[in-house]
Amino acid sequence: MASRQSRRPASILVVDDEQDIRELVGVLLERAGYEVTMAVDGRAGLRAFHAHRPDLVILDITMPVLDGWQTLERIRDLSDVPVLILTARGAELERVRGLRAGSDDYVAKPFGRQELIARVDALLRRTRETVEVGGTYADGAIEVDFASYAVRVRGTPVALTPLEFRVLASFVRHPDQVLSHLQLVELAWDDPLHVSTAQVKLYVGYLRRKIGAELIQTVRGFGYRFARTA
Repeated sequence: MASRQSRRPASILVVDDEQDIRELVGVLLERAGYEVTMAVDGRAGLRAFHAHRPDLVILDITMPVLDGWQTLERIRDLSDVPVLILTARGAELERVRGLRAGSDDYVAKPFGRQELIARVDALLRRTRETVEVGGTYADGAIEVDFASYAVRVRGTPVALTPLEFRVLASFVRHPDQVLSHLQLVELAWDDPLHVSTAQVKLYVGYLRRKIGAELIQTVRGFGYRFARTA
């Protein structure tokens, strides 16, 4: 795989109403080799999103005018770009809410500088690896285009978040194989050490509701199996 230096720098949109945090994150990202656009609230963030089409969004939750939840919802209506939630709310329920809303990762303030960059690197690497693998999968029920993130179930397009797509990709690349919770975490998540069994069950449940429960079977005591359809 080509190094970051051989590609154009990834572009990142930082949306945070705290100037100190916004500027600190911007400096850290620029030092890491990324192109950075900044916005002071959700409404300005959406304008910047439309104008610049970033490769990743770092989004604060508590903001005036348009808060992070509303901004995330509108971004998800437009794109499956990776979104990292950055907020002072570090409780587990807030983290789960962010994941359910379609974010891809969650970092609580105050954050470690190296951790933030590592999570950004991991999200972008995961996205690029998915595109570079490319190819398609198709059976009698589902079609997956890995390059364009397009999914069709019995001919009907289905919209998935980036994490849901990675979970699906893990299944279809291992058809008829039982995948344990640990294997799914290693295949689909960027931070395996901080993912619980409950989160895996949550996302498998989301995926089942969107593509059909019959396509992902529970193997009690072992994990899940993707059932190919002839």
